Amino acid sequence: MGIRSEYTCSFLPKFSIHIESKYEDNKGSNDNIFSSEPKEEETEVCTVDIAYDEIPERHYKDSEDLRYFKSKKTNRGVLQEGWIDSQEPIMCSYKLITVKFEVWGLQTRVEQYVHKVIRDVLLLGHRQAFAWVDEWIEMTMEEVREYERATQEATNLKIGSFPPAISISETPLPSVARSGPSSAPSTPFSTEAPEFLSVPKERPRKKSAPETLTLPDPGRRDSLFKLPNFFSWNSSPQPE
Repeated sequence: MGIRSEYTCSFLPKFSIHIESKYEDNKGSNDNIFSSEPKEEETEVCTVDIAYDEIPERHYKDSEDLRYFKSKKTNRGVLQEGWIDSQEPIMCSYKLITVKFEVWGLQTRVEQYVHKVIRDVLLLGHRQAFAWVDEWIEMTMEEVREYERATQEATNLKIGSFPPAISISETPLPSVARSGPSSAPSTPFSTEAPEFLSVPKERPRKKSAPETLTLPDPGRRDSLFKLPNFFSWNSSPQPE
């Protein structure tokens, strides 16, 4: 099972993020999950440990520290060191991420930075998915879909929709699909900046988003999908 997501931005036409996701019941042992053919580009493999990898201090919460968390409903946890080799059941979330920022002189630096941010988002999202298990384990698929809809509505009410819009598309992958998106091209060799870097004559004033966003609380069935009483990839990944 998998999903391919594409993120683009209308005011940055040279910028895009492709994320292909797949899930398997293993410990990350499938090296060819996205393709059985060798790839032309170099692919960096990064293993994410949701329990022991460091997260930004501003996102740390004691209740989401999987080194000490234990689920009351499923009895899963605590994740002790070496848990990947001993934990049952276990599932691995595979992500194939391609970032393109085809801007002369900035491509490599920006792409590396975006990859780091995406890794942090995925790490935090998967930690939360495990730490919140008691809140979602009893939800039906219909309740999950309704929760997603209500969360999106709550977000739109908070920040609104302002052009230029950011486009996010998701395409379910057939089980036999194995090909991933192509890699970003190398920084072009040129002594002149490309035309699209010219400063526009008029720029719309940006509107800042609020610092906080209250989302639905899945633990309360009576107010699960009512606005504005509501319950963060990276992210968390949905079975894709």
